[in-house]
Amino acid sequence: MKFSEIVSNFDHFATDNSLTAKPDQDPEITGVAALDEATSGTITYVEGAKFAADVGTTNASALILPQDKALQVQAQERGIAWVATPDPKLLFAKAIRLFYQPYRPSPEIHPTAVIHPTAKIGSDVYIGPHVVIQEKAEIGDGVIIHPNVVIYPEVKIGDRTTLHANCTIHERSQIGADCVIHSGTVIGAEGFGFVPTKTGWFKVEQSGYTVIEDSVEIGCNSAVDRPAVGETRIGRNTIIDNLVQIGHGSQIGAGCAIAGQAGMAGGVKVGNRVILAGQTGIANQVKIGDGAIASAQTGIHKDVAPGEIVSGTPAVSHKIYLKASAIYSRLPEMYQFFKQLQRQLGQK
Repeated sequence: MKFSEIVSNFDHFATDNSLTAKPDQDPEITGVAALDEATSGTITYVEGAKFAADVGTTNASALILPQDKALQVQAQERGIAWVATPDPKLLFAKAIRLFYQPYRPSPEIHPTAVIHPTAKIGSDVYIGPHVVIQEKAEIGDGVIIHPNVVIYPEVKIGDRTTLHANCTIHERSQIGADCVIHSGTVIGAEGFGFVPTKTGWFKVEQSGYTVIEDSVEIGCNSAVDRPAVGETRIGRNTIIDNLVQIGHGSQIGAGCAIAGQAGMAGGVKVGNRVILAGQTGIANQVKIGDGAIASAQTGIHKDVAPGEIVSGTPAVSHKIYLKASAIYSRLPEMYQFFKQLQRQLGQK
């Protein structure tokens, strides 16, 4: 594919006049690569001026640059074709799509699939080997169900959603359109509900629902539990990484990002556009406001205000956390000074 063809595919950026390119070079581009691994025939991207040295050494045939004149001149002097945009990483993501599309099987129902007669299957659906679809389940149009998926009774799956191999969707769960559920993930299993008694734990039956709204992506081996009553809900366009635990009755807003090994207890309410970094833990019934951010390994035990950035365990303002972290490395020195001061005072 010629470089000029790639640039013409970046139509979204061209319409708002935010895209500029060097037009007199038009190399053949055969693939995409990281900046430090690029070879002749590949296109890569540069996020900012701190990578100027890499621009001077890369073997890429084309670069996606920020709106930085110095980098553009540097690329031009090396004879490298370039296109500039306010968001190089986003444009590079679009370039990847020109060279790679995820595997998408053609519509068919494999003969080993077990489908209950009362289940409703939409058009243009792929159902792979050893899939089990139980009674009164509803599968929308264009859905892809990879091998060994188990869909319990009365589940509803929206149009064009993909369920990857070995995931399990428990009874009465609802998954919207254009979702992606990755391998090993369990949607709608029983929440962790038990009442202590003198004779042991009394199990609370989890009679509620799990609802996944449109355009949600959930990574491998995650779990979204159903509650005793009511619903657990994941808002539209939220992305969830691998190994994430969403407790029963939790409510996650729209446009959130939850990184790997994060976990929340039951009844947590997370607003819109919240970011939870890896291994964030949230206690029962806590509320996280819109636009809040928790850094990695944050332990949240009380409500977080909208837009607040928190870190540490227990969670505090990120600014306070940075100050405390700076002091932490000096604690041995401070302790020795304190002991010396004690001895001096004791001698007096």
